[in-house]
Amino acid sequence: MDIRFLVIEGNIGAGKTSLATMLSREFNAKLVLEQFVDNPFLPKFYADPDKYSFPLELAFLADRYNQIKKEVLNPDLFHSFLVADYYFTKSAIFASNTLQADEYRLFRRLFDIVFESLPKPDLYVYLHAGTEALLQNIRRRGRDYEQNITPEYLETIRRGYFDYFRQVTQFPIAVIETSQIDFVNNPVDYDRIKEVIFQNDFKLGINRIILP
Repeated sequence: MDIRFLVIEGNIGAGKTSLATMLSREFNAKLVLEQFVDNPFLPKFYADPDKYSFPLELAFLADRYNQIKKEVLNPDLFHSFLVADYYFTKSAIFASNTLQADEYRLFRRLFDIVFESLPKPDLYVYLHAGTEALLQNIRRRGRDYEQNITPEYLETIRRGYFDYFRQVTQFPIAVIETSQIDFVNNPVDYDRIKEVIFQNDFKLGINRIILP
């Protein structure tokens, strides 16, 4: 595939930032990372979701829109392609699970206004891992505000992603099962991931990949 804009996504703890960073280093790609640590509502949301979910999602919506518009629409001639560890649609996926129905309707109106103006990825990679593997990764990286994340919340987010994937017809999505591999510490597994990403022609919509 001729990839100029590559997205690496996944549930919380799936390793999307690690993989995006590794690929950017090897291929001299421009790396775009989500600036979630700068969102002042995130720790508050994990402590009191009902109170802080709406301002959290609005802040993410604005930050993601500004960053993607700035980075993707201004190509860097010194890099081979662009790789990001999130895509703008993440805002709608998470908001659908965290907001009340009336809040989500208002949020979705704002989301739809700006989404059509943004560039679409040439390939969207979703790293799919089981809940226990995600929880182990979350505990291992030790972010205080993530330690109360429940298996039920992770499952809700997973369903949100797949509900969204079923609607996508504008770009290919490669769903790669990663529960049984360690691409961060095992070079063989990393090479297998790379082969899937760069040596396949994917159809539009969902493409499910189980590594041999």
